[in-house]
Amino acid sequence: MDESEEQVEESTGILRVRVEERVFTIDRAVLEQNCEYFRALFRSGMKDSQLNELHLQGGLKARGFLIAMAVSRGECPAIRDPDEIVEAAECAAFLQVDVLVQHLIDLLDTDNCILLYHTAAVYGLWRLFHSAAVFIRDAYSDVQDALEALPEELICYVESHSPASFVALGTHSPSMKILQDCYRTVFYLDEKPGAWKYLTDLPTDASTSMAGVAVVENRLYIVGGVRGVSKETVDLSFCYDTDSNTWNVFDGPQQSRYNFTLVGHNGHLYAIGGEFDKRIMSSVEACDVSTGAWTFCKHAPRSVAAAASAVARRRIFMCFWKPPDTTDIYEYAPINDKWTLVTTMVKPQSYGHCMVAHGDNLYVIRNGPCDDFLRCLMDCYNITTGQWTAMPGHYVNSRGALFTAMVRGNSAFTVNRSLTLEYVICGDKWKPRRQMTGFPKSGSLWTCLLRLPKTSINISPITCAAAVNQPQHPADGSKVQRLLTGAL
Repeated sequence: MDESEEQVEESTGILRVRVEERVFTIDRAVLEQNCEYFRALFRSGMKDSQLNELHLQGGLKARGFLIAMAVSRGECPAIRDPDEIVEAAECAAFLQVDVLVQHLIDLLDTDNCILLYHTAAVYGLWRLFHSAAVFIRDAYSDVQDALEALPEELICYVESHSPASFVALGTHSPSMKILQDCYRTVFYLDEKPGAWKYLTDLPTDASTSMAGVAVVENRLYIVGGVRGVSKETVDLSFCYDTDSNTWNVFDGPQQSRYNFTLVGHNGHLYAIGGEFDKRIMSSVEACDVSTGAWTFCKHAPRSVAAAASAVARRRIFMCFWKPPDTTDIYEYAPINDKWTLVTTMVKPQSYGHCMVAHGDNLYVIRNGPCDDFLRCLMDCYNITTGQWTAMPGHYVNSRGALFTAMVRGNSAFTVNRSLTLEYVICGDKWKPRRQMTGFPKSGSLWTCLLRLPKTSINISPITCAAAVNQPQHPADGSKVQRLLTGAL
């Protein structure tokens, strides 16, 4: 390379990185922003930090580095091969690439969770380790046989957590303080007997009628709502802490609203649209739950009330219906406060009663033939491929069973007064898995998932890792694959 080419690379901040026999050309700014290893190197002032080419040795694999760089540039590569999973994890540990760790967490499913769990223990990726453990706990019945291939200490760490519980509450206005309203109760599903059990009572001033209900960091939030037929707004927010079994109160959104969509995501609540004074709105507010402060965000693309929403791969999606046959799905990106039209579904009576996410799929549950909401149809949109799939068959929606659904592992839970039904999400359909007791109260329901406390000895992730034969070198990560070959 001549002197002029070297000057161009220095001025543009380009660095050549050699891994095994391959050479990658990468922007220094990307490396410094996303890799703690390079950030420390560039700021160290050492001689190596001034070089135009670095050779990463120590057993790091070129394929793992390629995946790390793709994720650092904002891409979302699919990683299905077991060797790729191990190589990506060892690169995340070797270079301390937090965005790659988060990407591996996003990719957790029943096919790879055991391998990712063990690999995270080997390389000390504790955030991935914990996320994989609770995912395995939630999908326990689907991965139990494969789990038995792990060391006992790792199995114990999984079992030290409780699975996320299906939680439901009815629709109620604030009650009078002088009366004891036995109906204002939050229930959870005890899955062993298949029965609903008492969790907590709603605060006296809380309303779940036309309110927003969401979960953030395993806390239940109830925001706003109305009192009585006059629809007087409740301008308060309520937070239920599962660990302390207590409720806290804080301010509601700055704009009074009801019949809005409340989304919990990344430490924030997002109140989107809704109604006030018989007027449908497009305004949006965000609440940092650590402070309880609400701030206005960019307005939604159009006025909307009670719209279906879901979070897939840490991305917020929302349905906007154009009567009678068009549904636009928009993504809201909090990082740049931007709404983007993702896709449009044109189907007869396409109004989406409910939308849930499983992996990188969005499932939209909509009216059936001739505006029949008792025989729902379902369509699937993959956010990675951008493809729609019509799910075969009808889904019985007797008494509103599919107006709400929650996904845990490979299961989707739905409920009404008559029954609680668990589906297993497999291929191009939801297959009924088991039927349990219906919700004990009548009326419309709110549902969510909460991980309820489990009284047991706390087990440290680091203690668990002592049971794993940790490799001296990232190259020894193939031991993990050999150990788990039979389990996968």
